[in-house]
Amino acid sequence: MNAKELFQEAAKRDPYISLATVYRNLRLFEELGLVDERRLDRAHCSYEIKTSSEHYHLVCSTCGKIMEFESPAVSQLIEEVQSGSGFSVTRAVIHLEGYCPDCKTKAQIT
Repeated sequence: MNAKELFQEAAKRDPYISLATVYRNLRLFEELGLVDERRLDRAHCSYEIKTSSEHYHLVCSTCGKIMEFESPAVSQLIEEVQSGSGFSVTRAVIHLEGYCPDCKTKAQIT
């Protein structure tokens, strides 16, 4: 979810909550290691509950929908890069842009 979506959900339970409160708490949760902020580009910033599973993102160029995916190919790529360069990878941030199934169908994109 992004901060505005989270605010809209929280406001259903507490109409007195402010967007600033949501942002302050998201920062605190990030500092405490409870959530991860994902900046996929200038227009997309979302927050996820921190998990141990590595996953990556698909971002629709039309509607902005974000979908998650997992791939063993990324782990293989990391191993290959580490063994070839001596570099120690601590985090991989990958997002692929394109069209979600709904937008692809509407625009008749193949």
